[in-house]
Amino acid sequence: MAQGPEKPMFDDVGHWFEGFLQPGVLIELGALALCAGLAWLVVFGLRRALRLHEGDRRSILFGRDVVDGVLFPLTLLGLGYAARSLLLLFLPIAAFKVAIPALIALVVIRIGAKVLQVAFPQSAWVRPIERTISWVGWAAMVLWVTGLLPLLLKDLEDITWKVGGSTLSVRTVIEGFVTAAAVLIVALWISSAIESRLLRSATGSSLSVRKALSNATRAMLLFLGLIFALSAVGIDLTALSVLGGAVGVGIGFGLQKLASNYVSGFVILAERSVRIGDNVRVDNFEGRITDITGRYTVIRSGVGRESIVPNEMLITSRVENLSLADPRVWHSTVVSVGYDSDVDLVMQLLAEAALVSPRVLRDPAPSVALSAFGADGLEFTVGFWINDPENGLLGLRSQINLAILRALRANGIDIPYPQRVVHWADGQAPRPPRRRRGSPGWSERSKGDSPCGGWGLGLAYNP
Repeated sequence: MAQGPEKPMFDDVGHWFEGFLQPGVLIELGALALCAGLAWLVVFGLRRALRLHEGDRRSILFGRDVVDGVLFPLTLLGLGYAARSLLLLFLPIAAFKVAIPALIALVVIRIGAKVLQVAFPQSAWVRPIERTISWVGWAAMVLWVTGLLPLLLKDLEDITWKVGGSTLSVRTVIEGFVTAAAVLIVALWISSAIESRLLRSATGSSLSVRKALSNATRAMLLFLGLIFALSAVGIDLTALSVLGGAVGVGIGFGLQKLASNYVSGFVILAERSVRIGDNVRVDNFEGRITDITGRYTVIRSGVGRESIVPNEMLITSRVENLSLADPRVWHSTVVSVGYDSDVDLVMQLLAEAALVSPRVLRDPAPSVALSAFGADGLEFTVGFWINDPENGLLGLRSQINLAILRALRANGIDIPYPQRVVHWADGQAPRPPRRRRGSPGWSERSKGDSPCGGWGLGLAYNP
C-alpha cells in the first residue's frame, strides 16, 4: 500500500533526470537565461522611466535594486510561461518543470516579505515571519516538483473531524490559513500603496488628514480581509454575533481606555487641532509632534527625548500648540548694562547682534526694550522670532549672547557686577577682631586702608 503511490513519483523524478541529460535542456537553459535578461531590462527600464532611486527600501515592486523587488520575479515568471508554451511545440521540456514552480515560490516569498517590510517597517517580528514564509514557500515548491504535494494533500483530506454542523479536514484548515494569509497580504499591499500615495509630498495639516484616511483605509481593508479569510476557512460568521456582543461588553468595561485612545486619535486627525510637525507643550513636556497613530502621539523634544502621549490626554487635558495658526515662535534674552551707558547705542548694538544668526527672522525684526531698572544696572530684553523651534534654542541663544558680549566690549559698555551698599548707624560699625603680631591673618596694613575698617569685604562703609 505504501509503495503504490510512491512509484509514480519516482517514475516522474526518473523521467526528469533523463530529460536533463537530453541536448534539448541546453536550449531550455538558454531560454531561461534570455528570459532573465529580458526581465532585468524591463524592470531596469521601468525604474529609469519612473525615476526611482536605487536605494528605495519602501518599494514593493522594485525593492532596493532592480532584482530585489516583486516585479523582477513576476516578469520573469510571465516570460518563463511564454517560453515554456513556445518550446512545448518543438521539444519535450525538463528544466521548465522545475523552473516554473521555483519562480512561483520566489514570487510568493517576495510579495510576502516586501509587503510586511513596507506595512511594518520597524517591527521586530517581521524578520521571523519572512523566514517562515521562505521556508514554507520553498518546501511547497520541493513537494510540488517531486510529486509529493498532491499525495500529501490527499492524505490530509482524509483526516476529518466534526465541528457543530460542519465537517473540517486538515487540508481544509491548511488551505483556509493559506487563503487568509494571502488575503491579508493583498489587503496590506493595497493599504500600503494607498498610504504611500496619500502621504507623498504631504505636509502640515494635509499630512494629518491623509494620515487619518490611510489609517481608516488600512483598518477597513484588514477587516474585510479577515471576514473573507474566515469565510474561506469555513467558519460560520453568524456564530460570531455572540462573540461580538461579548467584545462590546469588554470594550465598555475593561477596554474603555484603549477604545477612548483610538477614538481620540481619529478625532485629533479629523479636527487637526494638533498636527504632525506642530510644536506643543503637554504636561510640562515641550517638543515637536513626529507621528500620530491610532492610540498615541509621539512628541520629540529639542534634546532628543521622545514622549509617547496617549491620544485621550490630548483631548481631555490642556495642550499648548505653539504653531497651530503660525509656526513662528518668539524668544528672548536679557542683558544688563551700567547706569552710565548710552541707552540709544546699547539698543542699537543689541538689535544688530540679534541678527547674527540666519535663523532669526527679519520680518518681524528683533525688538529691544528697556525692561527694568535693576539693582545692578539697566536691564534690556532682546526679543526675536524664529520659525524652526524643532532645531533647538540653546545654540541659537548662545550665538546671540556671544554677539552681544562682543559688541558691548568693543564699544566699551560695562556689564556690571552685583553691587551692595551697607549703611551702618552712628557708633554701631562693627570692629574687626584684634590679632597679635605674627598670628595667622595679621597684617601691617592699618584699619584706615580699608573702607570697612580693615575687613576687606568690598562693602561700602558710610558712618
